[in-house]
Amino acid sequence: MLQLTCQSKVTCQNLCQNRTIAYPDTDCQFEGGFAMYVRNQEKESKDLGGGVHRKVLAYSKNLMNVELQFERGAIGAMHSHPHEQIGYIIEGSLLYKEEGEEDVILTTGDSYLVAPNVMHGIECLSDVKLLDIFTPMREDFV
Repeated sequence: MLQLTCQSKVTCQNLCQNRTIAYPDTDCQFEGGFAMYVRNQEKESKDLGGGVHRKVLAYSKNLMNVELQFERGAIGAMHSHPHEQIGYIIEGSLLYKEEGEEDVILTTGDSYLVAPNVMHGIECLSDVKLLDIFTPMREDFV
């Protein structure tokens, strides 16, 4: 097994054959398949203001994994993007809002799916930790 560390401090490990994959913010490009490992404790979160912190975890051009932390009362303002999104509530409770739909309370262990270009947002009813997954990756996050 070949193990490499890229300039972005993302560790990539070559596991199989017959694929070439490049990651946009790194010097990584491998012949053959590989897995990307990101150690959460080694990644710094970005303070977005308003009690919101974002940590970009493993990603490729087609898929991105992001951890978000919100303080109680924080708002994820209504917005849309061309990406498909799945969210998983690791801990806490929130009011999920989607244009044209009834607001719904989601709690630890619940998840949601957002179609591309749909207006959506959240209001945090407690401290919240989320895992958001996007396809394709959010280039505006790196």
